[in-house]
Amino acid sequence: MQGMISNSNLVITAWIENNLVGISRCVTDFHFCCYLSDLAVDSSYQKDGIGRQLQIKTQEQLGPKCVLILLAAPAANSYYEHVGYTNNERCWVLNRNEKINIP
Repeated sequence: MQGMISNSNLVITAWIENNLVGISRCVTDFHFCCYLSDLAVDSSYQKDGIGRQLQIKTQEQLGPKCVLILLAAPAANSYYEHVGYTNNERCWVLNRNEKINIP
């Protein structure tokens, strides 16, 4: 977890009193694109708008032409259309245990 946070260059958090209840973790150039690699809200606080506010605060930190990109977890896939994202089928994944094919 520490490495994930330390190597991200945009992290937005949500707190209630002294409890961390949500996080938006990104890698971005602040100009062209921002990869929202993790959006998480404590299950006790889901459906309270915390995730939406984390995304709004994230987008506010980006340049005006910066695109926000994410890969949805299967259980959260329908959520993102609801908050305004457009589905894009052009994503490709190379898993950790796979290598680039060499001809």
